[in-house]
Amino acid sequence: MNHAIERVVATGAALAMIAELRARHGPLMFFQSGGCCDGSAPMCYPAGDFNVSDTDVYLGNLDGAPFYIGMEQFEYWEHTQLIIDVVNGNGGMFSLDNGTGRRFLTRSRLFDDAEIAVLKASAAGND
Repeated sequence: MNHAIERVVATGAALAMIAELRARHGPLMFFQSGGCCDGSAPMCYPAGDFNVSDTDVYLGNLDGAPFYIGMEQFEYWEHTQLIIDVVNGNGGMFSLDNGTGRRFLTRSRLFDDAEIAVLKASAAGND
């Protein structure tokens, strides 16, 4: 029995914020920042406003919004599930959550051995 393992999920608060931002801005997308100006925050953009490259890894969807991460960052986090949450504070200067008084935050948990085995088997099947 092979169950798909989600690499990225959202809390109820994050899903509510996504719905709010989608109502204002239309379709959305996410990119997990690896540092620089906005630290390691998950950045939310109008769909298509961030150019995804061949070196970016698609992790999944958050309520229909595709979520990507850079390949180098993915190599550090490939053994973790990203859990997107919302906390009070200022969002990244380029992210749609900026100015709302709340911001997206990435939490994580390590996959267990069984989950890692499923992920490896899934990756092997995609070759």
